[in-house]
Amino acid sequence: MANLIMGLSSILCSLNRHYHHSCWLLLVSFLLDLADGAVARQLNACSALGAKMDDFADFTSFGLATALLLQTQGVLDGLLAIAYVLAVFARLCFFSSGELGALGSGGTSQGGCALFGTRLSVSHPTEIPFTYRGLPCPYASSLLVSIFLLTGGNVMLLRVAAIVTILFMVDRGFYPHDKVLESQLWKKVIYAGGILAVLLLPTTVTSIYYLAWSTSYIFSPFAIWSCKA
Repeated sequence: MANLIMGLSSILCSLNRHYHHSCWLLLVSFLLDLADGAVARQLNACSALGAKMDDFADFTSFGLATALLLQTQGVLDGLLAIAYVLAVFARLCFFSSGELGALGSGGTSQGGCALFGTRLSVSHPTEIPFTYRGLPCPYASSLLVSIFLLTGGNVMLLRVAAIVTILFMVDRGFYPHDKVLESQLWKKVIYAGGILAVLLLPTTVTSIYYLAWSTSYIFSPFAIWSCKA
């Protein structure tokens, strides 16, 4: 629910041209999204309703709210924003399901707090416990937000980043479903650093921090962020 509130607030800020505030709200959404699964498991509060609400919150924050950062000013910009939203929608609804057969004889669905579409967990032949199909939209959003904050909303760079993230989201490649708060200590430190960056650090430092975090996951997912790393 908190993630959804952040997303709706971000949309409101963008509609009023307060893009800087919108970006900070999306960074908070990113942190909340990484934490909600761990919290739900600790409280034994996993449910079908919670899974659907999580997907809706992700679509609102990392789809609709993030697309508004593209500052559409014409038909082509509008089409790019629509394509980004559709890529997030496709990623949430389709690309994490029905792929077990492609994983080899060891592919089996995992239980726990798996979320429909977005949180389907599968065994992987390389023994990485959880995988996504396609780039998870929170990391795509984090990349765009970081670039916006770092460049002051440079439209050309945002367009390029949006196109790249769209391709990664629909590519259907494997990405580790790493439970950051239930993983190695250094990953928890990275998460804690993200909280401190949002609360205390200057905008430039924060944007560089999240840019490094998101790009490392996008371009070196298993080398850095797998549970074996």
